[in-house]
Amino acid sequence: MNLIDKAKHQGSRKRLILELKNMGIESSRVLDAMFKVPRHYFLDSSFEEHAYQNKAFPIGTDQTISHPYTVAFQTEVLAITKGDKVLEIGTGSGYQTAVLFNLGARVYSIERQHYLFDKTKQLLSLMKIKAFLYYGDGYEGIADKAPFDKIIVTAGAPSIPNKLFNQLAIGGMMIIPIGTGEQIMTLIIKTTEKSFKKVEFDNFNQTNFKFVPMLKNKT
Repeated sequence: MNLIDKAKHQGSRKRLILELKNMGIESSRVLDAMFKVPRHYFLDSSFEEHAYQNKAFPIGTDQTISHPYTVAFQTEVLAITKGDKVLEIGTGSGYQTAVLFNLGARVYSIERQHYLFDKTKQLLSLMKIKAFLYYGDGYEGIADKAPFDKIIVTAGAPSIPNKLFNQLAIGGMMIIPIGTGEQIMTLIIKTTEKSFKKVEFDNFNQTNFKFVPMLKNKT
């Protein structure tokens, strides 16, 4: 696997960052982290020329790499700070994982597709991205590593998964698309062991794209 980041890639990345900024992403830290991560590394070579478009692309096993705007938006809402312990549900291609790592997070990521788990683990190792990767059911989370300061869910769930909520630290935040069919991007802020505040970003899906469903017991 050759990891080559040419001037043309960096130029395309700069244009993407400007596009994200124009779409309302304000965090310079998030934008800087996304500039540092070559998105074309995470795509099949046949998509390389399109890697810096604000589009999702297939990555195998009926999964997709998220729109860059989705990655930027979810990351910005979580307000990642250096040293945050972050649980990512749905490693996928590893692109979001790499962005979190570049923000200084300690990333624990779980993937239910064995093909993607193996492929992504190899790629992130080559990129010197230090994250803790797990193969398993995202609904279960990683209980023995809890609590987590932040949880990011990259698949649509019909409701807030109880086990993930239980693994969130008090004062912690979880960003998750909720709903069947089209989902509403939702921020959960845990206030006590049993209670939370909820913020819905119902104007988020301006392009009406959907997240892949979060499935139980499908490892």
